[in-house]
Amino acid sequence: MGSFSIWHWLIVLVVVLLLFGRGKIPELMGDMAKGIKSFKKGMADDEESAKDDVVKTVEHSNEEAVREAKQNAKS
Repeated sequence: MGSFSIWHWLIVLVVVLLLFGRGKIPELMGDMAKGIKSFKKGMADDEESAKDDVVKTVEHSNEEAVREAKQNAKS
């Protein structure tokens, strides 16, 4: 009662093959692999876009602020 015997696993295998057919299982595995690759590519694109989003900004100052800074530097 604790574990399945080889006969239990064979019956499960036969039922799965009857439900999905021999050609459907590799097709499902291929679709799953494509999904995983797409997910990984999306995660890599997100990391690259996050790096690109870091923008260094420079505050623009008007002429009066520049003159005041020069006068303060001289004193």
